[in-house]
Amino acid sequence: MDLRKDDRAPVAASDNQLAPLFLEFSRKKLLGQYWPRMKECVAPLSEQQIWWRPNEASNSIGNLLLHLEGNVRQWLVASFNQQDDIRDRPTEFARRDGPSAADLLARLGATLEEAAKVLDRLTVDDLLAPYEIQGYHVRGLDAVYQVVEHFGLHHGQIVYITKSLVAKDLGFYKDLNKTGRAS
Repeated sequence: MDLRKDDRAPVAASDNQLAPLFLEFSRKKLLGQYWPRMKECVAPLSEQQIWWRPNEASNSIGNLLLHLEGNVRQWLVASFNQQDDIRDRPTEFARRDGPSAADLLARLGATLEEAAKVLDRLTVDDLLAPYEIQGYHVRGLDAVYQVVEHFGLHHGQIVYITKSLVAKDLGFYKDLNKTGRAS
């Protein structure tokens, strides 16, 4: 997708109402749902479990945590704070061992705190502004959506790997009643 300055739509009154709703929901999914569940999955795992891979074509939880930290930092923190992009994406996947679960969670948690500050201050203009991130030409809205969607995808992988390793239900949907709906 190639965005040029003249492709931007004028800001309408409804944009000023929609932006806070979009950002609130993005924060809720990223920081209120995915992150707490991810911490609950990862914290009790051993170093061996964190770096276990089912095969060479797959990633470990450790790789995924490094990857999420790099992605959130690159797409939200560095881009919206106009910082240099220093991400080394290939290294995120190349690691076969490394930091403990606690260290990986602390790194990702610190990056998510920075991302939360970014999400708290974004405006309609920021969401409509063009950015170049990882070689892609996107709008701010695209960047936020990419991070939330991407985090959700890898959150699901981490949940699946954890369930495979510990062979138990993690209880994330215990709040649903017998009809399958939240009470």
